Amino acid sequence: MSLQEISQIELGKLKELILSGQKDSLFAYLDDFRPEDIAETFWDLEEEDQKEIIAILEKEKAVNVIVSLDYELQEKFLRTYDTEAIATEILEYLNTDDAVDILNHFSSKKAEEIINYLQDQEFARNLMSLLHYDENVAGGLMEKELIKVRLDWTMSRCVEEIRKQAEIVEHVYTIYAVDDRDRLKGIVSLKQLVLQKEGVKVEDILNEDFIYVSAYSSGEEVASVMNKYDLVAVPVVDSLGRLMGRITIDDVVDFIKEEADRDFQLQAGLTENVESSDRIWILSRARLPWLLIGLTGGLASSSLVQRFEGDLQIFPQLAFFMPVVAAMGGNAGVQSSAIIVQGLANNTLKSKNISPKLVKEFFVSLLNGAVCSIIMFAWNLFIGHTMELSLTVSVALITVIIFASILGTLTPLLLEKFKIDPALATGPFITTTNDVVGLGFYFLIGRLILNHMI
Repeated sequence: MSLQEISQIELGKLKELILSGQKDSLFAYLDDFRPEDIAETFWDLEEEDQKEIIAILEKEKAVNVIVSLDYELQEKFLRTYDTEAIATEILEYLNTDDAVDILNHFSSKKAEEIINYLQDQEFARNLMSLLHYDENVAGGLMEKELIKVRLDWTMSRCVEEIRKQAEIVEHVYTIYAVDDRDRLKGIVSLKQLVLQKEGVKVEDILNEDFIYVSAYSSGEEVASVMNKYDLVAVPVVDSLGRLMGRITIDDVVDFIKEEADRDFQLQAGLTENVESSDRIWILSRARLPWLLIGLTGGLASSSLVQRFEGDLQIFPQLAFFMPVVAAMGGNAGVQSSAIIVQGLANNTLKSKNISPKLVKEFFVSLLNGAVCSIIMFAWNLFIGHTMELSLTVSVALITVIIFASILGTLTPLLLEKFKIDPALATGPFITTTNDVVGLGFYFLIGRLILNHMI
């Protein structure tokens, strides 16, 4: 059954079954749905109903529902569990990467307390080692569950060991070959193992041409590598080349989504990662800084208009086109910066050589500005404005578009050079700056062209 069906059509029936207390019927009904679909319904259910669903499901399915919850909703739901329950009822049924995601909701001290309740000591040690890494680097994204073999093992020994190791590995993509010091030396495919004779050793069929990332590689670098080489999993090694874990495509997709959400919020002028369900103070705190910057820009624009009050008194028609000039500058700047930020994000653009991009953007903005200015000039003449006013607006428009486009290109490139997230450039910063500067150009050009008429 699809996500749309469970969220829109069947939700009413789900609530009825919960209220009726018919546990057998509720269990049979939920059995038809995947954990991800059940997790979607939690937005529309009360906390008690959510707990009722988790309690009635099979343990592994219930845990997968919790893992599939939205981050904020997951954090809220986890508060209903005590420390021991989180360890014994949730973590013990997860892979290390998903378990660490759960632990990241808590402070370091609380996470260690939870880990102390785990019965599997090796699993506990793996979790402790992963918690030392930032969640946005390879070490924080990887999972410890993988299949590895020794270089001197025969195919028959490999098959035997793989059967044992596969019990804790959810998906087997690649088999990693290591030496006696656990250093990664190559990879072996399942197909190779199946087709080779039993006496053949791993080192004889080893593929030494493989891609890996270091434990401290950034999440962006991992995503770029997996995208470039079309990988579904990539091994993670430490500074000595020892195999530490692997990162699978599902973890990278989650990371990319989180980064996209964060960049989108930065572009909109939100300084924190927030959800609509957050408290009023948190939402206000995230929005207020850029609103204050916008207010400062508005006050600057107001002061600028006041300085040219005399020109407006003589030529009040200039005021008609102030919104047009400001809006076109803002739009042109946001377009340019969005393209640059996108290029920086997917590594199709490097910030080392800025000049060619500026030259290219100049000619693009010149062409776009010329088209818009000609249309504006013709329109103003058509509706009866004077030649001088029409020329003023058109010249100001092309000037503002060129300036805004150059600024929109230059700002994210410079931010990238100084290791600042370039997504900051595509939001209120560009718009506010272009509003002020654009109006300044407009009035100066108006004074130059209309001066002889004063």
